[in-house]
Amino acid sequence: MTKVVVCGALGRMGRSIIRLALQDPELQVVGGVEHPDCIPSLDLGQALGEERLKGVPLTSRLEEVLPLADVVIEFSGNPTAAVSHAKLTALEKKPIVIGTTGFTEEEVKEIKELSSIAPVLLSPNMSLGVNLLFKLTELAARVLSDKNFDPEIAEIHHRFKKDAPSGTALKLARIISDAMGKQKLTHCRQGEAKRQEDEVGVFALRGGDVVGDHTVFFLGFGERLELTHRATSRDTFAKGALEAAKWIKGKEPGFYTMFDVLGL
Repeated sequence: MTKVVVCGALGRMGRSIIRLALQDPELQVVGGVEHPDCIPSLDLGQALGEERLKGVPLTSRLEEVLPLADVVIEFSGNPTAAVSHAKLTALEKKPIVIGTTGFTEEEVKEIKELSSIAPVLLSPNMSLGVNLLFKLTELAARVLSDKNFDPEIAEIHHRFKKDAPSGTALKLARIISDAMGKQKLTHCRQGEAKRQEDEVGVFALRGGDVVGDHTVFFLGFGERLELTHRATSRDTFAKGALEAAKWIKGKEPGFYTMFDVLGL
């Protein structure tokens, strides 16, 4: 049995994670963390209208429920809060799975440093399909790196997403940059904007209720390659986060990704 505390428990992802955790006999939700302005009750079961969670604490302070957890799952959606939660969890030598995105390079560095004292898993996307997309993009970029192909990335998310481009799109861009030697990310072209040789275009569209679409283009002369992943349910990401939580329990301190969970 893996006991989990979910940060961002009342958000879209948090609710999906908790709902699916209740269906898994290997998991137990023992606490929820949420922004104080969003807490209607200190009882997670009452807040979610879920009888099976009656008596499970809901708080704005992770330290109040951290002793109950084997693993913390971080989906607060707030990078500053996520770094704080990672610090608190690491100081208790407990593992954390982080699905929040929008971190600065300095914040990612802070999180990686914490992995020296506790297990930390950070991934901009928890789905199996997207992690395969990462691998396929790496393969294509390496093969096409000297074949005069131009890489571009387009992503679409719902109108409420806070960060743009998505963390997944930025990771795809880093994979391409490492494989093809492209150094410059371009997020907009307007007017006199001829494509530069060292560019990777990364474009974000926002609207409606789109869960998440990502397409990587390798544009050549006379042909093009498109690699696309479309998520139609948040359950895809929630399932991945829960698998990661079960996997990381008992692991040694270190910095992990979904590649480790999936054996890619």
